[in-house]
Amino acid sequence: MKVLCRQYTEQDFEAVCDFLIELNRNDNSHINWNWARFEWMSEHPEFDKSCNNSIGLWLDNGKIVGAAIYDMYFGEAFCGALPGYQTIYPEIVNYAYRELRDENGLGISICDDNDMEITAAPAQGFAKAEQSETVMSIELKSELPVELPDGFRFAELDPVKEPYAFQWLLWQGFDHGTDKTEFEQAEEIVVQSRRHFDPRLSVAAVDQGGEYAAYCCVWFHPKTDYAYVEPVCTVPGHRGKGLAKAVIGKALNRASRLGAKRAYVISDTAFYESLGFRIDRHFTFYWKG
Repeated sequence: MKVLCRQYTEQDFEAVCDFLIELNRNDNSHINWNWARFEWMSEHPEFDKSCNNSIGLWLDNGKIVGAAIYDMYFGEAFCGALPGYQTIYPEIVNYAYRELRDENGLGISICDDNDMEITAAPAQGFAKAEQSETVMSIELKSELPVELPDGFRFAELDPVKEPYAFQWLLWQGFDHGTDKTEFEQAEEIVVQSRRHFDPRLSVAAVDQGGEYAAYCCVWFHPKTDYAYVEPVCTVPGHRGKGLAKAVIGKALNRASRLGAKRAYVISDTAFYESLGFRIDRHFTFYWKG
């Protein structure tokens, strides 16, 4: 086995997605880093694309078998290797620390059930920290109940066709404020085009005035049997009406009909539990300063 390391280029996008799909095929201990999270992040306005070539890839006969990928900014990273290639994990972790750390060091999240990585990271100088993240899942065995309040309707929201509406909805929904002038001064309207985006799974609730009030995007790839929920939001003036539950249910039902057997979301909130999600995996961060 001769594994070579090189830096990422834009032409590697699909291959990285395929790597992440295979990594999570039979073992979801890396499900917090799946192809959909990589795709969502790679076109996020806050993602620093100028650092793309710092992502490290490990290849065996041209196939990606390991990767070190930063999360939005330097300072946090994903490190993983395919089954059969775990011996290169320490090399991946050391690369990540060398190339992806910020002024405070580097944090990597490791599944609490991944004994190999839990052992390997401290051996490379990483220490367990208090920071953590949780992934919840739901089985899509039957249709989820979907009901919108009177005066609302469902719509598909495509950020390529409606970039202003999309960014304005997320601006409000993630509590940046409700002042349009402030939004327009602070936000550059950017067309966010993602290769595997499916507008059928990009579901919004629209009020009587034609304004988007809540949103859920679900990601599904035909090479997998799961969906991924990212992002979900409701504008402040319409919270507490069940809109988020409705758009999530609508999007997941559509994903189920496309072949998704379950869905994941990075969260540990009571809201998702009320929808039927249950804690699936817990990840602890390990830091090296």
